Amino acid sequence: MNMHTLPRAAERRPISLMVKSRVQSRVIYVDMIDISEGGCKIKASNGFASIGDRVTMKVGGINAPLGTVAWVEGRIAGVSFEGEMHEAVLDHICTANGADLSPEKQRFNRL
Repeated sequence: MNMHTLPRAAERRPISLMVKSRVQSRVIYVDMIDISEGGCKIKASNGFASIGDRVTMKVGGINAPLGTVAWVEGRIAGVSFEGEMHEAVLDHICTANGADLSPEKQRFNRL
Protein backbone atom coordinates (compact mmCIF):
# COMPACT_ATOMS: atom_id res chain seq x y z
CA MET A 1 0.00 0.00 0.00
CA ASN A 2 1.27 3.49 -0.77
CA MET A 3 0.03 7.06 -0.52
CA HIS A 4 -1.78 6.74 -3.87
CA THR A 5 -3.90 3.72 -2.90
CA LEU A 6 -4.97 4.74 0.60
CA PRO A 7 -8.54 6.08 0.84
CA ARG A 8 -8.96 9.60 2.24
CA ALA A 9 -11.59 10.04 4.96
CA ALA A 10 -10.99 13.79 5.34
CA GLU A 11 -9.75 16.72 3.29
CA ARG A 12 -6.02 17.40 3.54
CA ARG A 13 -5.00 20.95 4.38
CA PRO A 14 -1.63 22.13 3.13
CA ILE A 15 0.68 23.48 5.82
CA SER A 16 4.37 24.16 6.16
CA LEU A 17 5.47 23.73 9.74
CA MET A 18 8.49 22.35 11.60
CA VAL A 19 7.22 19.93 14.24
CA LYS A 20 9.02 18.27 17.15
CA SER A 21 8.08 14.60 17.08
CA ARG A 22 8.94 11.25 18.54
CA VAL A 23 9.19 8.34 16.14
CA GLN A 24 9.32 5.24 18.31
CA SER A 25 11.44 6.69 21.14
CA ARG A 26 13.68 8.96 19.03
CA VAL A 27 13.15 12.74 19.08
CA ILE A 28 13.10 14.05 15.52
CA TYR A 29 12.13 17.32 13.85
CA VAL A 30 9.95 16.88 10.78
CA ASP A 31 8.41 19.21 8.22
CA MET A 32 4.64 18.84 8.24
CA ILE A 33 3.38 19.11 4.66
CA ASP A 34 -0.34 18.64 5.20
CA ILE A 35 -2.81 17.74 7.95
CA SER A 36 -6.37 16.49 8.25
CA GLU A 37 -8.64 15.26 11.02
CA GLY A 38 -7.30 11.73 10.56
CA GLY A 39 -3.60 12.20 9.88
CA CYS A 40 -0.80 14.15 8.25
CA LYS A 41 2.07 13.97 5.79
CA ILE A 42 5.58 14.63 7.12
CA LYS A 43 9.04 14.93 5.63
CA ALA A 44 12.44 14.30 7.21
CA SER A 45 15.75 12.59 6.42
CA ASN A 46 15.84 9.25 4.59
CA GLY A 47 15.14 6.33 6.89
CA PHE A 48 13.59 8.40 9.66
CA ALA A 49 10.54 6.12 9.93
CA SER A 50 9.20 2.73 8.93
CA ILE A 51 5.65 1.55 8.35
CA GLY A 52 4.05 0.77 11.69
CA ASP A 53 6.24 3.10 13.78
CA ARG A 54 4.42 4.98 16.54
CA VAL A 55 4.53 8.77 16.25
CA THR A 56 3.74 11.58 18.68
CA MET A 57 3.79 15.23 17.64
CA LYS A 58 3.21 18.64 19.10
CA VAL A 59 1.71 20.79 16.33
CA GLY A 60 1.63 24.52 16.97
CA GLY A 61 1.73 23.91 20.72
CA ILE A 62 -1.09 21.35 20.56
CA ASN A 63 -0.57 17.62 21.08
CA ALA A 64 -1.77 15.73 18.01
CA PRO A 65 -3.43 12.35 18.56
CA LEU A 66 -1.06 9.39 18.74
CA GLY A 67 -0.24 8.22 15.22
CA THR A 68 1.13 5.32 13.25
CA VAL A 69 3.23 5.56 10.08
CA ALA A 70 0.94 4.24 7.33
CA TRP A 71 3.32 4.59 4.37
CA VAL A 72 6.84 5.80 3.55
CA GLU A 73 8.20 6.98 0.20
CA GLY A 74 11.78 8.21 0.51
CA ARG A 75 11.85 11.20 2.84
CA ILE A 76 8.04 11.52 3.06
CA ALA A 77 5.69 9.53 5.30
CA GLY A 78 1.98 9.44 5.98
CA VAL A 79 0.81 9.31 9.57
CA SER A 80 -2.61 7.97 10.52
CA PHE A 81 -3.94 9.35 13.82
CA GLU A 82 -5.56 6.88 16.23
CA GLY A 83 -8.21 9.44 17.09
CA GLU A 84 -9.42 12.44 15.15
CA MET A 85 -8.26 16.00 15.54
CA HIS A 86 -11.27 18.29 15.91
CA GLU A 87 -11.95 20.54 12.91
CA ALA A 88 -11.82 23.68 15.08
CA VAL A 89 -8.34 22.69 16.30
CA LEU A 90 -7.23 22.20 12.69
CA ASP A 91 -8.62 25.62 11.78
CA HIS A 92 -6.65 27.17 14.65
CA ILE A 93 -3.41 25.40 13.71
CA CYS A 94 -3.74 26.27 10.02
CA THR A 95 -4.63 29.94 10.50
CA ALA A 96 -1.99 30.42 13.20
CA ASN A 97 0.64 29.04 10.81
CA GLY A 98 -0.39 30.93 7.69
CA ALA A 99 -2.21 28.07 5.99
CA ASP A 100 -5.60 28.51 4.36
CA LEU A 101 -8.83 27.33 5.90
CA SER A 102 -10.76 24.52 4.26
CA PRO A 103 -12.85 25.57 1.21
CA GLU A 104 -16.05 25.17 3.26
CA LYS A 105 -14.72 27.51 5.97
CA GLN A 106 -13.58 30.02 3.34
CA ARG A 107 -17.10 30.13 1.89
CA PHE A 108 -18.62 30.50 5.37
CA ASN A 109 -16.26 33.35 6.29
CA ARG A 110 -17.24 35.24 3.12
CA LEU A 111 -20.94 35.30 4.13
